[in-house]
Parts: sequence; structure tokens; C-alpha cells
Amino acid sequence: MFYIFKNGANFFKKRQEDILSAAFVIAASVAISRLLGLVRYRLLASYFGHDIKLLDSFIAASILPDAIFEVFIFGAIALAFIPVFSKYLSKEKLNRAWEYSSEMITIGIIIFIVAALFIAIFAPFIASVIAPGIIAKDPLAKPLIARLMRVMIFAEAFFVISIFLTGILQSFQRFIVPAVASIFYNIGIIISIIFLVPVFGIYAPAIGMIFGALLHLVIQVPLAFSLGFKFKLHLDFKSKDVVETFVLMWPRSVALGLIRLSDIINIALASIAAAGSIVAFNFAQVLQLVPISLFAGSIAQAALPSLSIQFNSQKSSQFKKIFMESFHQILFLVLPAAAILAILRIPAVRLVFGAREFPWETTVLTGRVLIAFSIGITAQAVSLLVTRGFHAIRDSFTPVKINILTIGLNISMSLIFILVLKLSIIYIALAYSSANILNALLLLYFLDRKVNFEKKNLILPAIKMVFISFLTAVSLYIPMKLLDQLVFDTTRTIGLILLTGIAASVGITVYLLLSWLLKVEQTFIFYRFFKKLIHLPAKFVNPAPTSIDAQQPNP
Repeated sequence: MFYIFKNGANFFKKRQEDILSAAFVIAASVAISRLLGLVRYRLLASYFGHDIKLLDSFIAASILPDAIFEVFIFGAIALAFIPVFSKYLSKEKLNRAWEYSSEMITIGIIIFIVAALFIAIFAPFIASVIAPGIIAKDPLAKPLIARLMRVMIFAEAFFVISIFLTGILQSFQRFIVPAVASIFYNIGIIISIIFLVPVFGIYAPAIGMIFGALLHLVIQVPLAFSLGFKFKLHLDFKSKDVVETFVLMWPRSVALGLIRLSDIINIALASIAAAGSIVAFNFAQVLQLVPISLFAGSIAQAALPSLSIQFNSQKSSQFKKIFMESFHQILFLVLPAAAILAILRIPAVRLVFGAREFPWETTVLTGRVLIAFSIGITAQAVSLLVTRGFHAIRDSFTPVKINILTIGLNISMSLIFILVLKLSIIYIALAYSSANILNALLLLYFLDRKVNFEKKNLILPAIKMVFISFLTAVSLYIPMKLLDQLVFDTTRTIGLILLTGIAASVGITVYLLLSWLLKVEQTFIFYRFFKKLIHLPAKFVNPAPTSIDAQQPNP
């Protein structure tokens, strides 16, 4: 029994040093977290689907607290804090690393206090800006949205500290515990919905966000302290490391700010449309983000350190090799996922969100929005990698310039579609997808100008995978229609599950078979990887590094 617990602890403390193993850890945790996230939304639909305006208000209230956190805190961690912190990961300099982390956490706490006061004071005005349509139809929604925002902002108090711990652990090449933390965030919300809704109603999931954020923090604390983490409040804006962090983070924060501004405008426009439009838009967006975060996010995040190392070592051929391998791996995984979501959109929406209380018209609208989103899923996925390619070559400005252009186009198209042409929210999703396609193409074009990829090796495999994905979509559509009309009673959950499972299995089989016949290289790469993965558990019995070992420079 002792060895079971010891080896279990070693598993969570073990380093993940190569791209595929790190990407697998991230992807596995993202898969579980996204699955729990879908369960969370299913519960929201189940408990509040009968009052779709109430659910609209909840989603509208969450947009600003999430935006503040992502722009000012997550933007610093993703591409700024980790590189600076990692400079001091040696026995002699580790004390400075802890001083620097204390400085950044202190600044994060100050940002939270300012944001919390801002929302607490101006919540009613903010509610009118982010959900004008809801409030115009129901004035009582204004104080509700304001109160929800005031509750939700307190979740960010725990996230401010927790996200820096995530950066610290990832700097030590510990990806498992930070990945598990995101799972516990969703668990906290799910528990709160189940047990607190009878008492607090719509405020229960907002309280759950606070509870989930607390769990996100607590789960990372033990490993952080085992690595020697120390913290004390310390503010020094003139510190060269703090200055360097802000220099590195502001382009990323600007880009995230623009994306979040677009999201806020889209929610505001959706609030003007029919009741349930915010829910339909948000639920469809949640579904389309699953393959992006699961496949593209994990591979891009794991590839960044290797891309940076090769660029810093002036090994341009290796940089291009790693980038193209990651690029094609993302396409290989995301393209069939986009095809599945596009064709099986209604079954997918019904399975995930289609609680008995969830209105059928909202289900249909969500499916239609999802197919508009699916057009741009691959472009969003590719952009994650290409953006990191720019950061690896120390060019953080080009992606921001492109983002300003494409997000401006997205906002303009959405405003015209809704305010001028009076079209459905489906066209907001279409504008979103169109802007993302342009964004991906421009990013890839300008990165190629700086790096000079071998066009044939970059483009031909991509064209081959797009063609195979089109055939996959056709192979999905035919069995879905036949099974729906002739075999299964899809008014029942079991029939819906069987239809979706069989149709998706046919599509995936066709995709893999065609990829093998046409000799798509990624088919064999992933086959070898998963074959190797079978023997992975035996490797987790190595002794965990001590805090002194952890202080040694990373290889």
C-alpha cells in the first residue's frame, strides 16, 4: 500500500520534457476538464432551461469577470511570467525566482482589488452595456446581472494566486498538477449547482465559481511548496524583472483584450435578438472550443519551449521541422473533429445540452450557430500554433497587428449583420469564423516571410487532409440520415446515443482508413505514439525529485 501511494505521488511530481508527452498530459486533462465543463452546462440547462432569460442573464454576467482575469493575469502567465521566472531556476538563483514571483503575485492582487471595486461600484451600468437587449425586455434583469457579477469577481481572488502557481509548476516542467487543477474548478461548480440551487437559485453556479477557483488553488499548493515556493507581499514596479514581464505581456494582453471585446460585443448583440440567443451562441461556442483546446491548445503549448530553444540555438531547420510537424498534427486531429461537429450538430447539442427543460427552439438555434462556428474551427486551431511561432522568434507585435485587423473586421461584420441587416445570431458566428480564417492565413503568410518554410512540405499534406475530411463529412451524413429515419427513435436518449456513436465511428473509421491509404504521415506518427503510450505507466515509478533536485537547471 505504501508503494502505491508513493508511486502515485511520483506520478504527479514527474517531469514531462518532450512535446508529445507534455501535449498528452495537457490534452488528457483538457479532455476531462472539457467533459466536466459540458456536464456543468448540461446541469445549467437542466436547472434553468425552463427560464431561458435567467440563463441568458447568468452567461452575460460572467463575460466581464472572465475577461478581466484573462487579459490582465492569464496574459502575463502565458508568455511573460514563465520565461522570466525560468531564468532563475538554479540553486544559486532560486531565491530571486521566489522574490520575483512574490512581486508578480502582489501586483496581481492589486489588479484584482481594483477590478473588484470597479465591478462592485459600476455593476448596474456595466450590466446595461453588456446585455442591453435583455434589460430592455426585462428591467429586473439589470440588478440580477449586477449582483451576479459582484459574486463572480471573487473567484478571481483565488485565481490570481493559483495561475501564478501554474506558471511556477510548468516552469519546473510539472504539467500534471496544473492540468488536474482545471478539472477541480469544474468539479467545484458542478457540486455547487447540484447542492446549492435549491437554496440560492441562479446564484449557486456563481458561488460554485468561487468554490472551484479555491480548489484550483489548493490542489497546486503542496507541489509548489515541495519545490521550495516562498511568498511574501512585496511591491516593486521598478524591478527589472517586473518591467521585462510587462514588456513581454502587453502585446499578448492587447490581443486577448481585443478578443474579449469582440466576445462582449457579440453577447450584447445576441441580447438584442430573441430570448435564448445568448445561451445558443455561448453553448455553440463551448462545443466548438472543445477540439481546439483539446488538440490544438495542448500541442501548441507543448511545442512553444522546443520552438524557442531551436530558434535561440539558431537551428532554423529544426525550428521549421518542429513547427511543420506540430502544424500537421493539429490539422490531422482538428479537421475530422470539425467535420463531426458540423454534420452531427443537432445530435451533439441534444446530447450535451438537451435536458428536458431546455427549449427545442434553442436547441435548433444552437445547432445552426454551431455549423457556422465549425467553418472556422481549424483556422482558430492553427492560429494558436502560429502565434506561438511568432513568440518563439521573439516577434510579439506582428500577431497583435493582425489581430487588430481581423477582430475589427469581425466586430464590423457582426454590427452590420445584426443592427443593419437584422439577421440571426448565426451570422455573428459566421463573421467570427470568417475573421478567424483570415487571421490564420495572414499569420501563416507573415511567419513564412520571416522563416521561409518549404511550401510544398507545408501545404500539400494540409490539402490532402482537407480532402479526406470532406469525404469524412459525407460518410457521416449518410449513416446519420439513414439511422435517424429508419432505425433509431431519436426522441429517446438511448437512440440518440446509438445514432451519434455509430455515425461518428463510421466517420472516424473512414478518415483513418483514407489517411492510411493516402499515406498521411501523421497516421503513423500517432500510431507509434499510442503504441508507446501503452507502456507508459511503468515509467512513473521513478523516485520523485527532492526540492534541491528541482532547483537544478532544466536540461
